[in-house]
Amino acid sequence: MLGVLWGAATLTFLAQHLMPGDPAPTILGGAGSKPSPEQLAAVNAQYGFDRPVLVQYVDYLGGLVRGDLGTSYVLKQPVADIIGQQVGPTLVLTITALVAAWGIAVVVTLLTAHRSRALAALGSGVEIFLAALPQYWLGIVLLVVFAFQLHLFPVVGDDGVAGLVLPALTLALPLAGFLGQVTRDEFSTAMEQPFAVSARARGMSDWGVRWRHALRHAVLPGLSLSGWALGSLFSTAVIVEIVFVRPGLGRILVDAVSKQDMPVVVGVTLLVALVYVAANLLVDVAFVRVDPRLRRA
Repeated sequence: MLGVLWGAATLTFLAQHLMPGDPAPTILGGAGSKPSPEQLAAVNAQYGFDRPVLVQYVDYLGGLVRGDLGTSYVLKQPVADIIGQQVGPTLVLTITALVAAWGIAVVVTLLTAHRSRALAALGSGVEIFLAALPQYWLGIVLLVVFAFQLHLFPVVGDDGVAGLVLPALTLALPLAGFLGQVTRDEFSTAMEQPFAVSARARGMSDWGVRWRHALRHAVLPGLSLSGWALGSLFSTAVIVEIVFVRPGLGRILVDAVSKQDMPVVVGVTLLVALVYVAANLLVDVAFVRVDPRLRRA
């Protein structure tokens, strides 16, 4: 975890310094402010831009260790405070989408996996179709159909639970296709294992075998994918928030990029890296909880 976070921090530092242009004019009001050389020199000295790059890098890492992500060039507020104010809606959207994706994948798997050839092909086709959907395009389609034409959901996605449905489905549907694909094969294999055959021989119904035995083994590959998926959802949620005009990290990130507010861009990037790392750690813990064989080992 520490190695990945250090690598992400180093890459974001390098990206920040390789960006064309001088950050001092941005701090002083942008390209149209026309600051004097004395003002530029004062800002460079205040922010340490005139110091050697290695010294800036060490100070940058030291600030990260202390939880200091720097100060926004435009908003003149600590980046940690800006992110803290907006991260809540993004987390809600991400977690809701992950739960919905798992729900869709589990339902499709239980209903179609290890069934007749036609039903299994139908389920597999649905998963492939969902996995192929571009999320940005899907969000626009859902918005046009269910908000503008059918008026079932609000156009602006900041209206309680109703405003969360379309953005969550935009993220959840493609992910459900991926989860269903990796779960289906393992589910079919589990249905042929001795424990499943033994359960059926004891009189357990087919649905009981599917729900209580096969599904538990089938979700293990999906759990591995969930670590990547949670980080991917968190980063993709930034785009979806723009489509549905939702509060969250998406709006502040787009504003920061357009205004070259690099501390905010770097802060959001590091947060996404942290989410990836934490999600994969949680997946490792979940593996042990789901598969008792790992605890015995």
